[in-house]
Amino acid sequence: MNARVAVLGGGLAGITAALRCADAGLDVTLLESKNHLGGLTHSFRRGELDVDNGQHVFLRCCTSYVDLLRRLGVLDKVFLQPRLAIQVRSPRLRQPVWLRRNALPAPLHLADSVLKYRPLPVADRLKFAGAALALRGVDRESAAADGQSFADWLRRHGQSTAAIEKLWDLVGIATLNAPATGASLALAATVFQLGLLTEAGAADIGWSKVPLRELHGEPAKARLTEAGAQVLLGTKVTGLAREDGRWRITAGETELTADRVVVALPPEVAERLLPPGALSLPEGWAKRLGSSPIVNAHVVFDREVLDEPFFAAVDSPLQWVFDRTSQSGVDGGQYLAVSLSAADDLIDVPVREIRERILPALRQVVPAAATAGVRDFFVTRERTATFRPAPGSAALRPGPVTAAEGVVLAGAWTATGWPATMEGAVRSGEAAASALIASDGRPTSPHGKDIP
Repeated sequence: MNARVAVLGGGLAGITAALRCADAGLDVTLLESKNHLGGLTHSFRRGELDVDNGQHVFLRCCTSYVDLLRRLGVLDKVFLQPRLAIQVRSPRLRQPVWLRRNALPAPLHLADSVLKYRPLPVADRLKFAGAALALRGVDRESAAADGQSFADWLRRHGQSTAAIEKLWDLVGIATLNAPATGASLALAATVFQLGLLTEAGAADIGWSKVPLRELHGEPAKARLTEAGAQVLLGTKVTGLAREDGRWRITAGETELTADRVVVALPPEVAERLLPPGALSLPEGWAKRLGSSPIVNAHVVFDREVLDEPFFAAVDSPLQWVFDRTSQSGVDGGQYLAVSLSAADDLIDVPVREIRERILPALRQVVPAAATAGVRDFFVTRERTATFRPAPGSAALRPGPVTAAEGVVLAGAWTATGWPATMEGAVRSGEAAASALIASDGRPTSPHGKDIP
């Protein structure tokens, strides 16, 4: 088979790159090893239950991701808060507290919520503003910021261990997939500057109202087909070689040749496939970049126990808990998903032990769950959910352009300036497509969108 552009990988980065190239009139073939598109954002059936592999949310500031949803024709399948509101529960508090934004401009939009934030002593609440203002001034593109630990920076700016764990990590772990102690200051500054400290509405939270396959995978396949692209599922790429001025791609018994290639695969696979000298990175760079796991515990109760769509927890083994009842098709009862990021301590723990840890913690902060029966409990794990956003990780994140003629990179692990989020994945696909289209001689707009 011949393809002018071959896109290797059908996650959000590959979907974005393939759509952009197809919309520009290029002949596109997308190859994906799994039998569905969507990558790490997918869902499956468990009996009569629709289960997402993990709970994925986005923020109002995730403009590229929202653009992808618009291109897929699924904006009506997501919900976006009109105004940020996070309920926070703790076994040490009789009543939940709220982090809400008010009508004031950033960063004052959170001032009254932080001042009333009872998990922290008053002294820590008062010191938050100084650190937040200082964080606005961090140059998130500098190597010096990338080389620092976010926790060390916070401590130098008056933040106690309790403030780091109960306030900064409340948002940071979920977005960075690392606690402040293991996160690059540059990446943390990106999250907080763009999400909380610049525009008041930037951190309003959105989520899918349908299983993720209906939000990403299925509509992506339909839109790509409509745009004239070919989608090959269940096709694992095992070889990439230059022959007679073109690229030969091997995937089991399937072989195709292409003029241009978008490698939108995990870093260790990309390192293995790329020809020598394609990247100016040391051998073994993918292993050095590393990965961070996410574990989700899924609990189906025999009755309704939670009257909010989600909450965050402190002083607890829990992190974020989401009501998944309407998306899953549960017939009676309530389905809660407990999302546990940076889950190195849980990734190899048996389900029984996770149940023994999670169920009592849930019942501590959700009183109605104490007397509810459990109809089902299961665990999903993503061992390599994201790259590890450690200090110094920026030096191991290549940009889209490689030294291999006609080969570009995409993936949330590339140099997007963002942590490994859906927004970062989509931005990487946009950057890869823009580089490829520009090398093809087709004009692009300053924002990377094709000019008719």
